[in-house]
Amino acid sequence: MKLAIVGATGLVGTEILEVVDLHKFKFDELLLVASERSVGNKLSFQGKEHTIIGLKEAVAAKPDIAIFSAGGSTSLEWAPKFAEAGTVVVDNSSAWRMDPTKKLVVPEINAKDLRIDDRIIANPNCSTIQMVLALAPLHDKYGIKRIVVSTYQSVTGTGKAAVDQMMNERSGKDGDMVYPHKIDLNVLPHIDVFQENGYTKEEMKMIKETKKIFGDDSIQVTATTVRIPVMGGHSESVNVEFSEDFDLDEVRTVLSGTPGVVVQDDPANNVYPMPINAHKRDEVFVGRLRRDESQPNTLNMWIVADNLRKGAATNAVQIAQYLVDHSLV
Repeated sequence: MKLAIVGATGLVGTEILEVVDLHKFKFDELLLVASERSVGNKLSFQGKEHTIIGLKEAVAAKPDIAIFSAGGSTSLEWAPKFAEAGTVVVDNSSAWRMDPTKKLVVPEINAKDLRIDDRIIANPNCSTIQMVLALAPLHDKYGIKRIVVSTYQSVTGTGKAAVDQMMNERSGKDGDMVYPHKIDLNVLPHIDVFQENGYTKEEMKMIKETKKIFGDDSIQVTATTVRIPVMGGHSESVNVEFSEDFDLDEVRTVLSGTPGVVVQDDPANNVYPMPINAHKRDEVFVGRLRRDESQPNTLNMWIVADNLRKGAATNAVQIAQYLVDHSLV
């Protein structure tokens, strides 16, 4: 097993390496790939020093699996080259997510749809992953009609430069501005670029990706995505209307039995999901479960996950592990 990590020096790339180690993903050779400015640098992993290589050298090495976290433009250019060389690409960018010829995969939900000829596999948006993982078993049982979601997203979703901006502001230092406004002690209802319909690209990702992952265009989704000055993970307020009525205790039981989901729903004792507790965890945490009293068959819930883990690195490594376990690589 020859494994390549493309974008190995970035925030998500670093997290992928940590997850590979924690999940004991077995490989015989590891290729750490980054941009030209990093080529030749050394990076230590599992007690061994690795030399960063470039994309051309990585393609020539013909890895079995390449996990990409290097941005959409890099993926659009290079993922097909890896695929042509016989590599299966698991891509973290938005480049291939809505391509009708590519699978958009959350392993617990739809990895079973993967086939041997899937050479480029898309990892969904971080905020989409945590929401659909919590909603999937409820959709199976009650049938989702409509989702209204508002997100509270960590600065780590933008990358290291955004973390630096927030910490510089916190300490009173001047520095580069990644966001159009100050982020510390502030809230920005603006993630990615605005579209002609008034929604941001991030909001449209959640809408379109949810339908694709569930394979159901009849589900109505509307989203407002917001950046907040935290680092531990993304939080989401989700209001979901079902076709069938539900029992709250049954909802808790269903969620508690869902792989990858942890129910934290004891408000009397101040127990509910928070990003500070989700940090460096692979699970999706769900709480504040309550009936929407304004209309029938509707549930309110609060969903939290570390966006660099299940929202990116963990999901990608789980896809890679599924490929290995089912001889699809």
